[in-house]
Amino acid sequence: MSTPRAETPRRIPPSGSSPSRTQTVAATSPTSPPEAATVATDTYSLQAQIDQLAQQFDWLKARLRHSQKLATLGTTAAMTAHELNNMLTPVVAYCRDALDRNDPELMRLALSKTLDRAAAMRQMIDRVVGLARQSDTVIRAVKVRQVVEEAIGCLGRDLGKDGIQLNLQIDEQLTVRANENQLLQVLLNLVSNARQAMLGRRGRLSVDAAPTAQGQVQINVRDTGCGIPAEHLDAVFDPFFSTKTNAEKPDQRGLGLGLSISRDIIEEFGGRIEVASQLDVGSTFTVTLPAPD
Repeated sequence: MSTPRAETPRRIPPSGSSPSRTQTVAATSPTSPPEAATVATDTYSLQAQIDQLAQQFDWLKARLRHSQKLATLGTTAAMTAHELNNMLTPVVAYCRDALDRNDPELMRLALSKTLDRAAAMRQMIDRVVGLARQSDTVIRAVKVRQVVEEAIGCLGRDLGKDGIQLNLQIDEQLTVRANENQLLQVLLNLVSNARQAMLGRRGRLSVDAAPTAQGQVQINVRDTGCGIPAEHLDAVFDPFFSTKTNAEKPDQRGLGLGLSISRDIIEEFGGRIEVASQLDVGSTFTVTLPAPD
């Protein structure tokens, strides 16, 4: 009896067996990198967003400066209106007295006084209008004394009426490299702060300027006012920091933007602004600017 022939066993591939040769080659190939076009698109989109944010920041910064300028203009206008009223009162009294007496000589004197006061009032109004006017941003050689005198004139008030003595020590020909209108805004803020620090007490406002050995120009605005507490010195240039927000009179209030914006303006000119102060003795703000080439 013949023995049955054994069948050759067949190999059954295990579960999850290897794919075909073609599939194996595909599976063992390195992973493809991200598409270059996608990376470039994402980079462009991110840069566009950054550029847009930078534009918005510049716009907000310009608006902030404009707000401070309007605040300064409002303070100046309030002081100017007060001074105009003071100047008109004696003029009206002179004219009425001359008419009541029917005295030609007194009328002539009244007209002379009227013309004199009208010229002074027109100059005060021109300064306020000049502050409100949009100006260029050109940086050029600017005469320091001329801008300081204009800043003091923009206060719209004779400092002597507040018991403040004015002392200027600036050479007529001394110049700095700056934008005239923006430097005026800085100096007006400094002399206005100095005046406010001395209200109610006799004092002296001194502004001096001189070249330095490093080819720069230092402008010092000094007052003998109430001074700044030591714990506030590090914060005076911070935005919205002010100790005058609750003052009753409009010319004594502050938004806390003046010194912060002044620092930004001076730094844009390539300069710096610093403060030294002692309580009940006074303060000195020093502006250092490059001299013209």
